[in-house]
Amino acid sequence: MMGILDFIRSNIEMIYLVILMIFVGIELISHVPSVLHTPLMSGANAIHGVVIIGAIIVTGQAHGTLSLVLGFIAVVLGTLNVVGGFVVTDRMLEMFKKKK
Repeated sequence: MMGILDFIRSNIEMIYLVILMIFVGIELISHVPSVLHTPLMSGANAIHGVVIIGAIIVTGQAHGTLSLVLGFIAVVLGTLNVVGGFVVTDRMLEMFKKKK
């Protein structure tokens, strides 16, 4: 318990910054017009691809079972996020195609 409290005390500015950025992000996304949601999602998918590459690199340099397991979970969840994002984006784009 003391370790957690020490971590919070030593990183309180970073915690405030993360909380502030969460609220700023929510506010920005809520003001994006619905026409721009598809390009916004595509950009987010590209960013998640970079996250997967980072997770693979970190997992490759892991020393220990816990690090390997957490790295593997990060790669799997990141991959699911990217694939799901592309599926949703594809469905959204299908709505704008002309029916035959």
